[in-house]
Amino acid sequence: MIPCSKPKIIALFSPSLGGGGAERVLLNLAGGLINEGIGVDVVLASATGVFLAQLPPEVRVIDLKASRIVYSVLALARYLREVRPDALLAFQDHAGVAAIVAAMLSRSHTPIFPATHHTWTKILENCGRKERVLARIASIAYRYAAGVITVSEGAAAAVVGCLGVCRSRVHVIYNPVVTDDLFSKAQTAIEHPWFKTGQPPVILGIGRLNRAKDFTTLVTSFARLRMQCPARLMILGDGEERKALEALTRKLGVAEDVELPGFVANPYPYLRCAAVFVLSSAWEGLPTVLIEALALGVPIVSTDCPSGPTEILSSGRYGSLVPVGDVDAMADAMRKAITAKHSRPDDASWTRFTVPSATATYIDTLLPASFPI
Repeated sequence: MIPCSKPKIIALFSPSLGGGGAERVLLNLAGGLINEGIGVDVVLASATGVFLAQLPPEVRVIDLKASRIVYSVLALARYLREVRPDALLAFQDHAGVAAIVAAMLSRSHTPIFPATHHTWTKILENCGRKERVLARIASIAYRYAAGVITVSEGAAAAVVGCLGVCRSRVHVIYNPVVTDDLFSKAQTAIEHPWFKTGQPPVILGIGRLNRAKDFTTLVTSFARLRMQCPARLMILGDGEERKALEALTRKLGVAEDVELPGFVANPYPYLRCAAVFVLSSAWEGLPTVLIEALALGVPIVSTDCPSGPTEILSSGRYGSLVPVGDVDAMADAMRKAITAKHSRPDDASWTRFTVPSATATYIDTLLPASFPI
């Protein structure tokens, strides 16, 4: 009788399952791997976050019960020594460094793949001492990684240039963003009065209210647009710049036409019904919400920031690209998007970002035939 081979197990390691883009990618990838018959352990420094309840029931959740990633290293080493998964994918760079140290302590020989979801070039231009220290540590630790995953060509170039990782060891894998669930959730009815028939067009922004997303430029551009035509602006998300943005809307005299509802668990009906989706970011890795807007056929205006938008929008073929921080260009692009006739891009524009497509690439990268079972 031929013995059955051991089922493959991939560990997905993250600080938590909060409502960010990287965590949403983890959620989608976990489902994709399960559908391919691969066992999935979601290993969390702290088993908290809004996406925790949305994991497929087949996923095993490992709670390391650590308040910070750095405090999870010993527990992660114990997990690697006892379970010996076939590969570990770490979400975010500090988690990647911790996983590499844990693998060394465990002596498990599990291949470790840190995943970078941002562009290191812009991080180092706009960061403090903490990020610079992490970059130095990562540049050393990543020598011991099986490979480094990045979410765009721009992010890959930054890993090579800033962290000194050899390009042959950097793998670009587009995020598994487009799911059947995305389309079904988008059909949910919206009760918000701004989306009722006969109301002014709603311009939508989505993301954490922080410096990287540069919603200051979006609000200022909207105020410029508002002087030319009726419109409203809604920004879904929360963060440290909320009070500053609210003050800016009052200063510019558009507070009554701008709403900041905070984090919304299901943003897709808003996205589907928006007149225009605007990504105003100063920098990104691969903006998930831009892909979702593309899949839902929403007119798009995006900054041409590093990195991701030009790859997603095929250099402007599927949406308008404007310079970072250019208020006039953004206002003009929004006006044109509102008034111009919009035709939905063909499905080929977003099939690169489906869960099956990304999952297949992840499997080929994390579980090549050369890895021992």
